[in-house]
Amino acid sequence: ASVSEPAQKCCTENIQPFLTSILEELMGPVSSGFTEVRALFDKEVNEIIQDFQKTNDMTRLKENVDQLMTLPFNSVKMEPCYLKVNLLQELLQDLKSRFKVYHIDFVIQRTQNFMQELMENAVYTFEQLFSPSHQADAAKVATTIEKVKLRVLK
Repeated sequence: ASVSEPAQKCCTENIQPFLTSILEELMGPVSSGFTEVRALFDKEVNEIIQDFQKTNDMTRLKENVDQLMTLPFNSVKMEPCYLKVNLLQELLQDLKSRFKVYHIDFVIQRTQNFMQELMENAVYTFEQLFSPSHQADAAKVATTIEKVKLRVLK
């Protein structure tokens, strides 16, 4: 009871007025990281479409889709996404001194984990909606892949 009132006053005067601007500042790198995840998925699926249009090889298509499933665990390809979020390191340093925010690395790591999880969900959904083994008409495969990609991105 003796701490509650001073704590509320401190939060109301020293923290709450800054929350909106802090969130806006933090969302820039987070949002660009998730945008990068989306762009990477789009690029990888477009490469599958282009490869299939050149080869018309259903076996190779299956291999490419299987390889797409490993994308969330491919640190080299995911690295550009993760780097976008590393900008939080600088932004959170200011918050650390002003508001005693600690565990900055944990915030960045969790954000990167969510990015990986989003990619896992995207490739899993893609695989579920598009199964090359169920495609009878090779002429429609590229169109089907594009439709599935757009559905996943939606």
